[in-house]
Order: sequence, then C-alpha cells, then structure tokens
Amino acid sequence: MNVIRNLKFLCMSHLPPLPLTDLSSLDTREVWMALTEAHRQVAELKGLCESLPNQGILLDTLSIQEAKDSSEIENIITTHDELYTAEDDSTASPAAKEVRHYVSALRVGFAAVRKEGLIRLETLLAVQGELEQNRAGLRTLPGTVLKNEATGQIIYEPPQDATAVVALMENLIDFIHADDGLDPLLRMAIVHHQFESIHPFYDGNGRTGRILNLLILQREGLLDLPVLYLSRYITTTKADYYRLLQTVRDEERWAEWCLYLLRGVALTGRSAIALVKHLRDLMQRTQHEFRERLPKIYTQDLLNNLFRYPYTKIEFVENELGVSRVTAAKYLDMLAVAGFLKKQKMGKTNFYINEPLLALLGSVSVNRP
Repeated sequence: MNVIRNLKFLCMSHLPPLPLTDLSSLDTREVWMALTEAHRQVAELKGLCESLPNQGILLDTLSIQEAKDSSEIENIITTHDELYTAEDDSTASPAAKEVRHYVSALRVGFAAVRKEGLIRLETLLAVQGELEQNRAGLRTLPGTVLKNEATGQIIYEPPQDATAVVALMENLIDFIHADDGLDPLLRMAIVHHQFESIHPFYDGNGRTGRILNLLILQREGLLDLPVLYLSRYITTTKADYYRLLQTVRDEERWAEWCLYLLRGVALTGRSAIALVKHLRDLMQRTQHEFRERLPKIYTQDLLNNLFRYPYTKIEFVENELGVSRVTAAKYLDMLAVAGFLKKQKMGKTNFYINEPLLALLGSVSVNRP
C-alpha cells in the first residue's frame, strides 16, 4: 500500500514523499558528533527553563524576540519601540503588525501541541492563518515559484498540483508522528526541508516552517517553551540556508543540510542558555533592589509585570495586579523615580521602559558555525 501511495505522489510531483529512502549519508561520525552536542545544549536549556519560578515570562518576552528575528529573514524589519508601543493593529506599523501576528501564531501552535500532543495539518493551517490574518489554506492554484531576489531567476518550482500539495502535507504529518526510531533533531531537519520544499501556502511558508521547528521540539519533549533562537541563526547564515535547501533538492546532499541545522541548534542553544541565565540574574538583582528600596509597593506580580512587558504601562499593571488606575500610575512613577524604569511619553501614552531588559534582549548573538 505504501509503495502505491509513493508512486502516486511521484506521479503528481517531482518532490518525493517521506521517509527518505536512504539514510546512510547521515550515519557518519560528523553527524553523530553534531547530534550529541545539539542534544546536550537543548537538554541544558530545558533544565534551566524548568528551574525558573516564572517560566511564563520567558514565553512572553522571548517569543517576541523570536518573532522579530524570524520576520527579519523575510525582510520585515521593525524596532522594539514599534513592537511594544502600538496600542493595536490600527496604530502599528506594517512590520510591527507582522511581528505581532507571528507572536500570536506561535502561541496558537504552542497551545495546540500542549493540549493534544500532536501536530496536525489543522495546527499548521491555524498557525499560517494567524500569521497572514486570512484563511486561504493550502495552495490550490499553480504559478508559485521561488526566485533569486537579486536576479529574478527561478531557482525552484514547488509542487503545482493541488492534490499533490495535500498528499505531500498529509505524508509530512505522518512522518512527524512516525514511530521509526529516527533521532528527533534529524526528524526536525528533514521535516523543515520537506515543508519548505512543498511550500504549501501562498504566503507565510518561511515563518510557518520556523514555528514548526519549535513545535517539533516541543512535541518531542526536548523543550517545553519555544526559547531556541533558530531564526537568529538563520538570519546570520541566510546565504548558507538557501544554498543548502537547494543543494538537497538538486543533489540530495542531506548530510550537509542536517549538519547545518544541528550546528544551528547547538549554537542557538548556547546563546539561549546564556540569555536565560542573564535574564534570571537580572530579575534576581532587580528583585533584591526593589524589595530593599521600595518595600511598601514590592510584590512578585509587579516585578513579573516589569519583565513580561519591556514597555509596560498603567493599563497593564492595573489589569494584572487588580489595582486602581491611580495606584498603578503611582507604582510605576515610583519605580521610574527610583531608576528601575524609564518613563517616556509616546503619542498619548506614558510607557515605562525596562532598559536593562531591552539591552539584554538586544545583546543576543549567534556565531556562525
């Protein structure tokens, strides 16, 4: 039956279905060493996150950075000011809207996988729909091609037939959940390449594919929170990323592609570990100084607010702490006078900026492999 299905796929598309027919190229010392290091970094990152008392802050704070980095790969460039100060989509810049939608899409996928333990086609449709703010679904019309941005030359033509797109996506979902003993990080690398090669949507394929990476790590139990900065790694190695995607399509050089992504997992794992440690230390220092200098207004909830929202405001404190607007304003002004926050009026709203947190988020770097 599987042979018949595979032949059907091949008739409809030049893109073979999964699983790969030959994994021997991945059975090398270099690949296994990269796997070992990647797993070590991911395991340390998971353990570090689990040791934190307020893991929700990581999801709230770091997901925005991941969204910013992932969107930058698609030349969607925005600033922290634009991201944090817009009241809603009506006042946000186009780039800030895109990043806000990415954060929302990441949460949609994260919640679905946490609830069901599965990554369904419906999950990816919901993620892409949230990204693009439409329900266009899978491609049904031919004409989609990938071009060189500089020359306009067509470099890859994904499957054009709507039936093939559906079949290949169903095959991809089956492969994600296959109980075949394949290492989960290798599975993630293969799935990412296949998803980007299917290119199932009219728009949002790159960002949906990068969210899918995080969802696979979550489903496999490697991470409980989407805190691995793969998007920043891809941004810094963008030319290699696109070159290796195409090398697999042209020459089936899977080992090079998998090594690229495994090294990215290890590098970004180390970077994320450093970031979470610095964030933990910053929160602890702030907590100590806050208690010492402003004991009458100190609460853990107020401290959490300052780190959940790098640009906080009266409404956030009012709603999260259940205090009056006057009290919320008083708390924030006292924190600003004491130097914990910088008060800045933007438009009609006073924002209270956690500058050390912003500096920390902006300092994250990923070296090339």
